Amino acid sequence: MAPETKYTNRPIPRISLHDFEARKDVITASLVSAAEEHGFFAVVDHGIPWSAINAQFLQAERFFALSDEVKATVPFAARNVGWEKQAQVRPSTGQPDQKESYQMQYGPSMDGAWLSEDAIPGFRGASQAFMRQAQGVSEKLMTCLARGLGFDDDHFVRAHDVADPDIQTVLRLLHYLPLDPETPVPETYYRAGAHTDFGLLTLLFQRPGESGLEICPGREVFTEFGRGDTWTKVEPVEGEIICNIGDLLMSWSDDRFKSTFHRVRTPRDPLNDHFGSRYSIAYFNQPIKNCRIQGPLKKYPAVTGAEFMEAAYARFHTAFQSGKAADRALMNAQHASQAASASA
Repeated sequence: MAPETKYTNRPIPRISLHDFEARKDVITASLVSAAEEHGFFAVVDHGIPWSAINAQFLQAERFFALSDEVKATVPFAARNVGWEKQAQVRPSTGQPDQKESYQMQYGPSMDGAWLSEDAIPGFRGASQAFMRQAQGVSEKLMTCLARGLGFDDDHFVRAHDVADPDIQTVLRLLHYLPLDPETPVPETYYRAGAHTDFGLLTLLFQRPGESGLEICPGREVFTEFGRGDTWTKVEPVEGEIICNIGDLLMSWSDDRFKSTFHRVRTPRDPLNDHFGSRYSIAYFNQPIKNCRIQGPLKKYPAVTGAEFMEAAYARFHTAFQSGKAADRALMNAQHASQAASASA
């Protein structure tokens, strides 16, 4: 039986980007505090109107409403683009996330990964325009986070230049599958199991009424993997962007900024939880492959953007395999105990 989840009401810092140039030092101080203490924060007054965010959600609905046969013509590929459905398995659960997603990048990584205009008119242009808006907000945040670490203001911006053909930044549209409130849900079922993000910084767009996001701070070093302890629910608010520090920034800050575990819980309470389709949009700031990554204190050896991401995927795979082995050991122990009880 799965352990009961423990909850606490942590405050989620809310940071305004209003009058950014004049308030850059104040915003930097707020971001550094949030990054050190929480690893999660909400951004408001960021310059992307709700109408633009909602329009991209409508584009996501259009895409996921297409038949699986059509979406399968742009399958998820090793270069981290394309469509997948119930294929991502988290080490924290050992089960596939109950969702489908479509990932987009800039430049040549998307060759052959866009659906045609005939299949979904206007989708490509609208999505690329939204990516540029998300990048604009990201660069403001990167400027302040770099300043807070003592780097040049453009340190992270240069390492995430979307004009570079080797940029790894991703816009991900997500559709969490609907559930029947009358049907019991297995304890191992999560819409998205507990995880951290591999990149520098993630911008998450949500729609009010589509709940489920939860966070669990507490890591001390970026290489740690854990299944979580005490969680906090993060309710969607119209227009807010929820941001979280990724493993890359935790390493790049010499573990000063915290990459926080988060998940999308399974709805269980018909009176309070959202059982219908849930949509979200995530913008993952991931570095140019050949950029140099090392914190100001040089706690970790210098690596390239490509090397860091490859190591992150390797840690993920190792954690998944370790989780499977632990689950098998527990199951064998339970079977042995049951057999001993039956023969007694």
